[in-house]
Amino acid sequence: MYSPTLSELKTLPHGALVLDEGGVLRDVLPHAPAGADAEVHDYGDALVMPSFVDMHLHAPQYPMLGMGMDLPLMDWLNTYTFRTEARFADADYARRTYRRLARELITGGTTRVCMFSSLHTDATLILMEELERAGVTGYVGKVNMDRNSGDALRETTEQSKRETLRWLDACADFRHIRPILTPRFTPSCTDDLMAWLGALAEERGLYVQSHLSENGGEIALVKELHPDCSQYWETYAKYGLWKDHTVMAHCVHSDAREREALRRHNVVVAHCAGSNINICSGVAPVRTMLDEGVWVTLGSDIAGGAQLAMNRVITMSIRASKILHMKTDGETAFLTVNEAYYLGSTAGHRYFGADGGFAVGQPLHAIVVDDSVFAEPVRPLDLRERFERSIYLMDPGAICAVWSDGRQVVGGAPVVPGKGDGNNN
Repeated sequence: MYSPTLSELKTLPHGALVLDEGGVLRDVLPHAPAGADAEVHDYGDALVMPSFVDMHLHAPQYPMLGMGMDLPLMDWLNTYTFRTEARFADADYARRTYRRLARELITGGTTRVCMFSSLHTDATLILMEELERAGVTGYVGKVNMDRNSGDALRETTEQSKRETLRWLDACADFRHIRPILTPRFTPSCTDDLMAWLGALAEERGLYVQSHLSENGGEIALVKELHPDCSQYWETYAKYGLWKDHTVMAHCVHSDAREREALRRHNVVVAHCAGSNINICSGVAPVRTMLDEGVWVTLGSDIAGGAQLAMNRVITMSIRASKILHMKTDGETAFLTVNEAYYLGSTAGHRYFGADGGFAVGQPLHAIVVDDSVFAEPVRPLDLRERFERSIYLMDPGAICAVWSDGRQVVGGAPVVPGKGDGNNN
């Protein structure tokens, strides 16, 4: 089962995915071709679906999951976040923490990420190593921040430039994790640093990720720092950081003009419902963004968000949309399970060039869910009911296999060399 578009969920009751020897998907069939001279992975009656994509999370905040949830954003950053991230100057601590994070991501079915590291170059490279080792793919950014981050976590402008170049030089050794430029957000970067990052992005053809319009206090601070800009997004645009494939987390308070700028420049929104509610930032107008043609994806945003598992992020996004639905007396439609899964899977895979759910011509990214581990239903469930229940209930114990970039990286299934018989999944 897969969602090629926001409004579709396709199911093939005894479907088959045909891969070449490199793990590239060559066809999606209603059944395994009889007589095929190929190795068959038979998952029986389990559900096979595209894996999850987490388009916004902070790796060094993993140790502080579930902490400071009663604080507004700026107080939360100063009380917990910056002090926690400062700990990643210790390479041994970074190695222990990131190995565990990478394993939790991949066993939970998240195979692609757009991730913030800390400002520490060595810890960022360790993070990239551990993600590759576990089978996670995607983008990781060394954070840039040369102001407004407290005494424990700050770099000078020249240090930030020098360490960014050192980090980029070392990234050439990675196959599955690529660099993305990461000014933390406008308040943490001087004009000099922002201009330099914009020029670097243009020179090297690098993508960019940051934050936008998350919280009222943050927006007011941005306006104070950049009185020449009428809106938050313009503080990125004037330095060349607002462009195709830039990822902006949150956009809770983006008005019609800012949303139009998102759409026009093909900037990607990483909607982080759990974080927005935990820190009382608000509820992003996701349905409005979708109706206006804005590219929306989902992010866990740990540790503002307290759930790393992307199926939990998906269900939180549904709940947040229902809050808006109730607040508008039903005028704003809430997200369905199919739609929210599309945002947490297909819409994210599209960022990596793999659109349409199971993307033919691209390396396979998939999970296999054994929903027989859930409570026995009172009647047989159809595939859509099984899909919905799996999105709400799955945990790593229900995920019996994960494929990432054409490689099986978690679990397994009986492998039958030789002929397909037309009945395999």
